[in-house]
Amino acid sequence: MEEVTPSQRLFVPSLPTLWPSMLLGRGKPSSFLPFCAPSVRYFYFARNAVWLTVKMLGLDKGEVLVPAYHHGVEIEALVDAGATPRFYRVGSRWDVDLEDVEKKIGPKTKALYLIHYAGFPGPAAELRQLADRHGLPLIEDCALSLLSADGTVPLGATGDVGIFCLYKTLPVPNGGALTINGSRQYSLPEPPAPPATSTFSHTVSALLQNLELRGGAVGRGLRRVIRSLGHGTVRAASIERVATGTQHFNRQHVDLGMSPLTRRIALAQDLEGIVDKRRRNYFFLLGRLREVSTPLFNQLPAGVCPLFYPLVVQDKAEVMGRLHARGIDAIDFWRHFHPACDAAAFPEVAQLRRSIVEIPCHQDLSPEVMADVAAAVREAVKPDRRSRKRTG
Repeated sequence: MEEVTPSQRLFVPSLPTLWPSMLLGRGKPSSFLPFCAPSVRYFYFARNAVWLTVKMLGLDKGEVLVPAYHHGVEIEALVDAGATPRFYRVGSRWDVDLEDVEKKIGPKTKALYLIHYAGFPGPAAELRQLADRHGLPLIEDCALSLLSADGTVPLGATGDVGIFCLYKTLPVPNGGALTINGSRQYSLPEPPAPPATSTFSHTVSALLQNLELRGGAVGRGLRRVIRSLGHGTVRAASIERVATGTQHFNRQHVDLGMSPLTRRIALAQDLEGIVDKRRRNYFFLLGRLREVSTPLFNQLPAGVCPLFYPLVVQDKAEVMGRLHARGIDAIDFWRHFHPACDAAAFPEVAQLRRSIVEIPCHQDLSPEVMADVAAAVREAVKPDRRSRKRTG
């Protein structure tokens, strides 16, 4: 791997950063789910909403049909709550096999579970019809698809419940949501606020990332110094920090709610502007990268708010290593199956897990930064393409 000099190194975080002015913004009404939902509960994690949904709908001691292409933490939450996952096929373009779903509905099936991947809509209307024919509830997992819609239909509005994660799309310290659709009402407790120290720690981290993003080499140095001082303070004060973005479900955190600061920051955002900027950045990458890597999708459907650009590669580790060396926080997207899922039964999903890398395209990244990102990705993928030609 070629050595990258400090002047060549970028700082491109995988998640949007927090601008100080956002702490002072005023919340305003929103037309986006989950904020406009008439029946909604907020949690620290989206996985908490998955766990509560099992209890709320009485899905324990029964089967829930879930996609073979999953993160794993949502499966852990289902299992911990008492449900048994049964997996259905997802194709090489994140397409749900509706025939496989219907074939696997049996006497033990209690619900259908749909995941919308990275803002791209799954077949919610078709699964709604299928669920209704069999008298089953439909759960829409929109943890990766906040602010997204299928045309004019918001993702999360078609199922009996919608589940959302806020901190993957917005610069907030924590936050998940459960929306309840339809006429049936449930009595849900209001979760308690999380530890203020944890919220403070995540907020400071997001502010420091913004400092580095805006301040270049100077900002990078300041962030490094402040972080080293902060780590010592956290250890000395024994500050309780509930990490977000973790890989596993923890029952100890299931009752944690969302912080008031998260709601304040979220409602102070220009949500329509965020959608526009993410779409602009995605289109830019699509145009610049299609020559070096066949795109998973050739277009960006109306209404989609992309969480990231799914880059298809042959050697994840090599490409990610090159991108990390340039300062781009590329993510290994959903590498592993949950142990309950037989990987051999789903070869298309296994290939997806081997080949998809998340490339950031969030609202914090300017057109100039996106040009640098595209150039870095093209360079990182070139050796991957040469290897593919030799082995082809």
